Amino acid sequence: MSNVLDKPVRPASVPYRPRIRRVGRPRREPTAVQRTLVSPHQMQGRRGRLVYWSVLTFMVVLFTLVFVFPLYWMVTGALKSSGELAQSPPTLFPSHPKASVYQTAWNQMDLGRYILNSVIYALGAWLFQLAVDVGAAYALSKLRPMFGKLILGGMLLTLMIPPTVLLLPAYLTVQNLPIFHVNLLNTPWAIWLPAAANGFNIFLLKRFFDSIPSELLEAASIDGASPVRILWSIVLPISRPIIGVVSIFAVVNVWKDFVWPLLVLPDTNKMPVSVAISQLSQQMPQNVLIAALVIASLPAIVVFFIFQRNIMAGLTAGSLKG
Repeated sequence: MSNVLDKPVRPASVPYRPRIRRVGRPRREPTAVQRTLVSPHQMQGRRGRLVYWSVLTFMVVLFTLVFVFPLYWMVTGALKSSGELAQSPPTLFPSHPKASVYQTAWNQMDLGRYILNSVIYALGAWLFQLAVDVGAAYALSKLRPMFGKLILGGMLLTLMIPPTVLLLPAYLTVQNLPIFHVNLLNTPWAIWLPAAANGFNIFLLKRFFDSIPSELLEAASIDGASPVRILWSIVLPISRPIIGVVSIFAVVNVWKDFVWPLLVLPDTNKMPVSVAISQLSQQMPQNVLIAALVIASLPAIVVFFIFQRNIMAGLTAGSLKG
């Protein structure tokens, strides 16, 4: 009651004027300024666009030549004769190309058998690596075992060890497998088992599995699905991009490996193509040897071009959550 009486009373002679609130212009949110070498104002002019596209075209052509020229030099080098290969300065184009040198390399070096050996080793290593790395990453990401972070840290520490340091202990292990006391030399197991566990691939898979919503897996668990069923029916179909990346890494690493197969596969009939070409290089002309290298590199190049989209998609898919 006292509050009502304390209010000032407006005299009756003073007309009532309602207060009008002025509505100004809506406030504009500050826009992010993109700072580049060529400003948008310069891009509106003919000279700016000409300079921009000229520099961009030059850089694209330059980097393309840097990466493609070694492949071109290898392919055209096989088409040259031995005398032309030894010519100084070297010729950019073969004067008398001979495509039959590829057939000669295929027949004389028996590349079909060695490429088949490499395919067997690569496929086996790929299957073992998927089985071990996917299971380990799924356990570390979703099952959350005790000391999981410590185990992951230990796996990542193995990436800091130079591969040459591990050659001797790995060779002794393959020569006399602990517990079983079996000699795995000259067998595919000498390639498959060391390639099964890869700390870098486990880290990539774990990062991707961390981005999968836990609510989705919890709903499947409430419906009665076991962890193995969840992995097979839910996690793996979602994880196709990163599995494609891991598959490419697994196949290419085994295909291009040289030192380890040279140690554990001394039998000539069981060598992969990379070791076989090196062993037969002293007996073949240089152009035939280069042709063999071209044929040996084709499967890896084809695999890369087929699955190249999965590389960036898989590497960046698990980087952001949302």
